Amino acid sequence: MTLTPGWFMAVAAVLFALGGAGVLLRRNALVMFMSIELMLNAVNLSFVATSKALGLVEGQVASLFVIVVAAAEVTVGLAIIVAIFHRRPSADVDELTELHG
Repeated sequence: MTLTPGWFMAVAAVLFALGGAGVLLRRNALVMFMSIELMLNAVNLSFVATSKALGLVEGQVASLFVIVVAAAEVTVGLAIIVAIFHRRPSADVDELTELHG
């Protein structure tokens, strides 16, 4: 059995759907944050699979840029979540709406 790009796209679609379900269904900020990271990794997998199938390098370069942006997001996002945990006992998103003005 050979692994074709279709298999990788199917895995990427499942990972993206799981990440989307995590963002939509869970109310914890940390779980939502991890779900967004899962969605970014699914996009990376599809970029690399397409790049490999077409014999181009642009998909791998785009994937590298997504990884850099995800690293910056992790830094800022975790700092915000830690600041929330210092002020409140939970990171429930519904309770965080009370923080605006």
